[in-house]
Amino acid sequence: MTTMDIHLLFTTRIVRLFCYGFLSVILALYLVETGLTESQIGLLFTFTLIGDAGISLLLTTSADRVGRKKVLIVGAILMAAAGLGFVLTRNYILLIVFATLGVISPADKDIGPFLSVEQSSLSQLVPDGMRTNYFAWYNLAGSFASAVGALAGGWLAQWLLNIGRHPFEAYRTVLIGYAVGGLVLLVLFLNLSKSIEVSNNHDTGKRVLGLHRSRNVVFKLSSLFALDAFAGGLIVQSMFAYWFHARFGVDAGTLGSIFFGANILAGVSALLAVRIAKKIGLINTMVFTHIPSNFLLIVLPFMPTLPLAIGLLMIRFSISQMDVPTRQSYTMAVVDPDERSAAAGVTAIARSVGAAVSPSLTGLFFSIPALLSAPFILSGGLKIIYDLLLFREFRAVKPPEENDL
Repeated sequence: MTTMDIHLLFTTRIVRLFCYGFLSVILALYLVETGLTESQIGLLFTFTLIGDAGISLLLTTSADRVGRKKVLIVGAILMAAAGLGFVLTRNYILLIVFATLGVISPADKDIGPFLSVEQSSLSQLVPDGMRTNYFAWYNLAGSFASAVGALAGGWLAQWLLNIGRHPFEAYRTVLIGYAVGGLVLLVLFLNLSKSIEVSNNHDTGKRVLGLHRSRNVVFKLSSLFALDAFAGGLIVQSMFAYWFHARFGVDAGTLGSIFFGANILAGVSALLAVRIAKKIGLINTMVFTHIPSNFLLIVLPFMPTLPLAIGLLMIRFSISQMDVPTRQSYTMAVVDPDERSAAAGVTAIARSVGAAVSPSLTGLFFSIPALLSAPFILSGGLKIIYDLLLFREFRAVKPPEENDL
């Protein structure tokens, strides 16, 4: 069943990222239609990421022990429930409850327990020498799906607006699609086999968050990933879309097209990252491609026209995600097989916690016209600091396939 499981894991990635892209373009616009202010939206996204961190911590650190398939099924149920909850209420307190306890994505990136458990499962199903390659294709599939989702969500909302639907109803239709996506994931996860479950548990005694031998490495990586995520959370895709709308008056359909192109470029760049990593190593690839993209992020808000802003955005997306498959592959490489779900989960949780405060800060910045550019500058600067620290701490810690580099 190994080949079938790989196909299923790629399919669930595609479905999920399509849903995230589908929702991300209109989520902030939908919340504005419910009567929320920019600051309230930022706070809601913060609770979303805090809830994601808590749910992920609970599920991923126990996945290798209780069963990876079970954890994925629970995640799909939470995703469907959160989407349905957002559809059914405008009450701010209830929205916070659904955002905290469910799985709702304010960005085009993976949240919840899915990514961590799928990464550990793929690492078990493929050989070490092919791991980064599979992760690159896995991320490419996700980026393409997110791009198509952003295009579909943006233009579906725009079409509904053009035929006279109220903005609230138009945007809510997209939310219904997100909830349906959670149910589709549930059906797909039910068809996974036992091949994805961990096959060699080590009798290592005491574990901390599901980790034993590798916990010091994982905790150090997690602290750095948290810094990167805090910086990235200042400009999640929903807020990015809102910035284009506020700065240049871009409509929902055009926003969908912009992020369709951006995510296509990000996905293709993942394949290039594999070739670069084979020559210079995973850590070097992560750092040397990330720093230039962060300089572009700092410069972006100073573009005087929409075409220039879009052009710079596209250039940035063409290199900004090269660190993603390399980062994921590196984390899986430096831990034992029975720590992989926990390691992926702990590092993902660190990223969620790091990103949790950021959207509320961005909401405050965006509520003050003079500070509209501040999130871009702060995000880019902090990301560069992360890159330099990562290189200093881990350039000598090589995964098994790089022993000859």
